[in-house]
Amino acid sequence: MSVRALTIVASLSLLSCSNGESGQSAPPMTTADVPGIQATNAFYYYVDVEAAHDFYGRVLGFETVVDYGFAKIMRVATASYVTLVDEAEGMHSADEPKSVTLAIVTEQVEGWYDYLVGQGVEMRGEYNYREGQPHDGFVAVDPEGYYLEVERFNPHEENTRLMPVLDGIEPLGPVGETSRPTELLVQATVLWLYYEDVPGIEDFWKELLDVDLTVDQGWAKVYQASATGFIGPVDGSRGLHSATEEKAVTVSFFTEDVAAWLDRAQALGLELRTPDLTDESGRVSVFVAYDPEGYFLEWDTFLDVEGNERLLELMRGAPGG
Repeated sequence: MSVRALTIVASLSLLSCSNGESGQSAPPMTTADVPGIQATNAFYYYVDVEAAHDFYGRVLGFETVVDYGFAKIMRVATASYVTLVDEAEGMHSADEPKSVTLAIVTEQVEGWYDYLVGQGVEMRGEYNYREGQPHDGFVAVDPEGYYLEVERFNPHEENTRLMPVLDGIEPLGPVGETSRPTELLVQATVLWLYYEDVPGIEDFWKELLDVDLTVDQGWAKVYQASATGFIGPVDGSRGLHSATEEKAVTVSFFTEDVAAWLDRAQALGLELRTPDLTDESGRVSVFVAYDPEGYFLEWDTFLDVEGNERLLELMRGAPGG
């Protein structure tokens, strides 16, 4: 384990001993000791961001809620987003390993497969249904190589804690000018991240978010971060990707109180990339930290200015807001 990982995990353990039991409220992102998380987000980095925007909008049917030109924020599920960034202006290069998979959670896996194949979307493999599995799905590939998993979690003992959460979510349909059929819905997202030390990273995510484990797949775990957004640490020796030093993704959390999250990050001993809050062109107040294995973590509070209107409208109605 790296020095960064040892330092952070030690700090988390000390904080855990001093703060008592984790909050048990549902959704867990609104526990008393933790500032709210309105939505999860992943920043992806592209050579041709306009082509990526066309794919995520026209093909996948995700709504563009903010368009800054070099960055486009797309709504995937009620409280789950992906932001497409021009690599020339982002924190990562498109050449870095794409050590991340965005899983779209849906009941219509077969319909999504037929639709995406019909659209000529590259597939990592064919969809093969197997009865009795805890989950079914397939993996597609976006225009610049990011993996996109379409997944259904089935009634199964492995999913006992997850199924009631999914049952309480209103699925999101396509928005805007898209060829995606209206019956293809999205319930939630899981952002799969790939690690060398899964037991160590379990402690990190549990304490950072103040949540219990939602799904335990053995070498992959699932934690709830927003009403529809989940974080999934995966053993890099067994997952779709290996654990890598560089990663072409920034994991982010939309919040109304970025300052409170900065205080929490400092109290937990997270290594900070930005020592204080940063104002991004008068639009967003942010700070960036690192997780124990080097994933960039960003917290964002969007300011009430021109261009942010649609996102703020959605955020104000989000749990944790």
